[in-house]
Amino acid sequence: MAENIMKTIKLEKVILNIGGVGDKLDKGVILLETVSGRKAVRVKATKRIPTWSIRPGLEVGTKVTLRGSAALEIIKKLLPAIDNTLKEKQVQNNFFSFGIHEYIEIPGIEYIREVGIMGFEVTVVFSRAGKSVEKKKVKRGKPKRIGVSKEDIIEYLVTKFNTQILRKKKTHELDE
Repeated sequence: MAENIMKTIKLEKVILNIGGVGDKLDKGVILLETVSGRKAVRVKATKRIPTWSIRPGLEVGTKVTLRGSAALEIIKKLLPAIDNTLKEKQVQNNFFSFGIHEYIEIPGIEYIREVGIMGFEVTVVFSRAGKSVEKKKVKRGKPKRIGVSKEDIIEYLVTKFNTQILRKKKTHELDE
């Protein structure tokens, strides 16, 4: 019996991002453009946070979004930097995220003198066929089956990328 096409998991997008202001932001743009091969976009703040001296319109980060085959290639490139291991809590419904502490851990990436040592975050978003139904204005619905569960993402990572998932050990309160 053939598998249901509507239930297959699709890699929707991969987002690389770095937060920071001033000089760190400029270095972050160089780093993301080097790693991804695409143009980085600067992200502006929308809210005022006086404690952190953030005001609306202030550039507070940079990001690159990759889709299609470029997204798949960047995942294959970035997962070895974290030894193909993820903690179970890094995987959520519809996405998983991880951080790379130093970009020089990525295979094939050399040290960039003007950037120095820096890290960034990676978020990988999954979807199923029919996801656009949620975004339509006419006959808007919230189908429950369209979302990708945490277990489905873990299974996808293990089979497709040979990723190891570190599960949290359950401690027993009553030790004899």
